[in-house]
Amino acid sequence: MRQRLIAALGIVGLAATGLTACGDDSGSGSASGGSGEKVTIGIKYDQPGIGLKEGANYTGMDVDVAKYVAKELGYGDITFKEAPSAQRETLLANGQVKMIFASYSITDARKEKVSFAGPYLTAGQDLLVKADNTDITGPDSLNGKKLCSVTGSTSAQKVKDKFADTVQLQNYDTYSKCVEALGTGSIDALTTDNTILAGYASQEANKGKFKVVGKTFSTERYGVGLKKGDTETCTKVNDALKKMVDSGEWQKAFDKNLGASGLKLDPATNPPKTFDACA
Repeated sequence: MRQRLIAALGIVGLAATGLTACGDDSGSGSASGGSGEKVTIGIKYDQPGIGLKEGANYTGMDVDVAKYVAKELGYGDITFKEAPSAQRETLLANGQVKMIFASYSITDARKEKVSFAGPYLTAGQDLLVKADNTDITGPDSLNGKKLCSVTGSTSAQKVKDKFADTVQLQNYDTYSKCVEALGTGSIDALTTDNTILAGYASQEANKGKFKVVGKTFSTERYGVGLKKGDTETCTKVNDALKKMVDSGEWQKAFDKNLGASGLKLDPATNPPKTFDACA
């Protein structure tokens, strides 16, 4: 009798172990696009107007484009996962996310590791400074100044390489930490895309404290990051982006998320008229 009881407890234990294993499967990056399937998408959590997490709410242009594309691809349940700049390629390669919408500029170097759909928005690199600053007027006025550099981003290094070789780069993990440092005077300027800077400057807590210099010095084409070689999904994403533009939903998303900032994007490239070939 005692042996039978031990055997029965063993069976229950094995069943419980199996149930636990199933419960641990998050499904990140494994969805295939069927109706109502789950998908995990990488976004930024700290870029107001672009990708922002506040409690359980996700807002921003990237978030709205991601939701539209996911719906067009047949996904019914989206899990958003933070995708810091330095981790984006790894998240895709490891299958932790299916797609990344995270102010992810298409570059030749990144295309060596990632396939891109899009672009879905074209921005430009600019500078954010304190509202009362008058001596920083562009990237070539940054010599001797302290400029925030975010790990994984090439924006600050580009300034040092091309415009101000004596600028001092100060490393931080995220742009929100750069904004905090700018507020305390630990740095003199923050550089990244004008879309992101406009979002920070227009936040309620920052109104009147900062200003975007307004002198762009790059072209940043935001693409949808995909696992290298996933041309099938890439083609579907491009079709969804075209539908979003043609239907007017792209403009609605821009007006909703960035319209209040007063940001004026180049009308020659926004909304996008064409999309890159998938490779």
